[in-house]
Formats: sequence, C-alpha cells, structure tokens
Amino acid sequence: MAAPALEGVAVTALRSVMQRVHAAAERSARPAESVRVVAVSKTKPASLIRQVYDAGHRCFGENYVQELVDKAPQLPEDIEWHFIGHLQSNKVKTILSSVPNLDMVESVDNEKLANLLDRTVANIGRKPLKVLVQVNTSGEESKNGVEPSECVGLAKHVKLSCPNLEFSGLMTIGMLDYSSTPENFKTLANCRAEVCNVLGITEEQCELSMGMSGDFEKAIEMGSTNVRIGSTIFGPREYPKKN
Repeated sequence: MAAPALEGVAVTALRSVMQRVHAAAERSARPAESVRVVAVSKTKPASLIRQVYDAGHRCFGENYVQELVDKAPQLPEDIEWHFIGHLQSNKVKTILSSVPNLDMVESVDNEKLANLLDRTVANIGRKPLKVLVQVNTSGEESKNGVEPSECVGLAKHVKLSCPNLEFSGLMTIGMLDYSSTPENFKTLANCRAEVCNVLGITEEQCELSMGMSGDFEKAIEMGSTNVRIGSTIFGPREYPKKN
C-alpha cells in the first residue's frame, strides 16, 4: 500500500521543482520554457514514472541501457527519453532498435561512438537522433567526456560528418562538491561560445545540459537549457540489497 503515497510525493516534488526552475529562469532573464527538465528515473519502477507522466511531464532520462529498454515499452510512446549515462558501443543497436522514442543521447564523448550511432540510425531507418557532446569540465579521471580543448573538434565531427545525428549542444557532469560547480558551468559556457563560433551557429542552437538535483538552480542562472533531476523528484535511488 506504500506505493501510491510515494507516487503522490513524486508528483508534488515535480511541481516544486518546476516552480524552482521557473524562478531560476526568471532570475536569468529567460523564459521558463527555455529550460527542459529531464526527470531521471534511474532505479524507479514504470508505475512511478507513469504517475509523473500523468501529471503532465513528458521528458525522462535513464543512465543504463537495460533499464531504459525494460521500461520504455511499458510507458506511453510520446515520452521523450534521454539517455544520460555512459553508452557502450555494444549497446548502441539495442537502445536504438528497442526505444523508438529515444529523443536524445546526452553522452557522446568520442568520434567512434558518434560514427556508430550515425550508422545504426541509418541502418534502422529511424529519424535523426539528437546528441550532445559530453565535456569533462572538472578534469576528474572518473568522469567521461572530452577535454574542453577537444569539444570543438568532436562537435564539428558530429555536425559535418554524421548526417543521421543532430548536433544539439554540450553536456557536463559537475563535481559533487557543489561549491566548485560554477567553475564547471563557466567552462561549459565557454566551450559553447567556441563551438558556436567555429560551426557558425547561434547559442540558441547549442544547448547546455548542466545541473542536477543539488545545483540545477545555479546551472540555470549560468545558462543551462537542460537540467537532469532525479532524487529531488523521485526520492533516493533504490538499489537491490546485496545478500
């Protein structure tokens, strides 16, 4: 009987998050609609995602391929799924063929992955896939992503050499020490300026995906157009207990 209560909490939390997003957008003199909220449902059941969907939300994110492949068929087809985790080459065909409503891969961090996504999209015959180039703005070895100095090269490769991909912008995962994230966010914003200059596109054509549950308001104030929010909406992640 506990599930319905938890589901009510998630919907209430979503509304609170959206209010905070709108306020942060106003502080940065941008319309609230310029910021997309990706509700990250890692480890959460499809039934809980459905409650948030029924409250009007349409954009959800997952970190693991198998989890997304399992959940997507149980949920409405008009959900816009974002894959935000590290995507292994051997999982590319699985995710693209199993999740036709996969809207974006936020974590493209090398040319090999971009080329494989491009070929697979063509082979399957699905519409072009939106992708973000992941940038390691913190310099941490544990984080994926290209170095800031390499983001222009990868963005250019996706834009010019991958006709079945739609270069949509840049993504970063800030440091867990939230006091240092403004520097990470500033680095990503600088990368966007360079990418836009080289590719001849406007900043509106180059999204910034930065900010999570602990720092999304600061990220929006610093230009984020896409925030990935999990635990603040869905509660703590629930991992299987080890015996």
